[in-house]
Amino acid sequence: QVQLVESGGGSVQPGGSLRLSCVGSGYTYTGHCMAWFRQGPGKEREAVAAISSDGRTTYALSVKGRFTISQDNAKHTLSLQMNSLKPEDTAMYYCAMEPVPHGKYCRGVNAPPEEYDHWGQGTQVTVSS
Repeated sequence: QVQLVESGGGSVQPGGSLRLSCVGSGYTYTGHCMAWFRQGPGKEREAVAAISSDGRTTYALSVKGRFTISQDNAKHTLSLQMNSLKPEDTAMYYCAMEPVPHGKYCRGVNAPPEEYDHWGQGTQVTVSS
């Protein structure tokens, strides 16, 4: 019933920017831990950014300072602003959600994919010249 739909992926040159969005539907608002994951060719899925209901964020070292995660809880929308993109950022990007009691600690990017209950379909980001 819960649906997460990503959008905003595409092809961009190194140094460029993209903004990904993930819109949730099919559920009543609850506390949550949300994250953006990515999976490149031949690589494991990794969390790049995470955010709790109250707006606390964590980032993977590989994207820190370049990516910004944000949310609009009223609109059930998660975003990822990606700046200064590099070829190694090329991957399928997924949003993920874990419903939690309000105020529960979120492990952020330390939480593995298995801890998330709901996933979007993914949106491809390709960074190349």
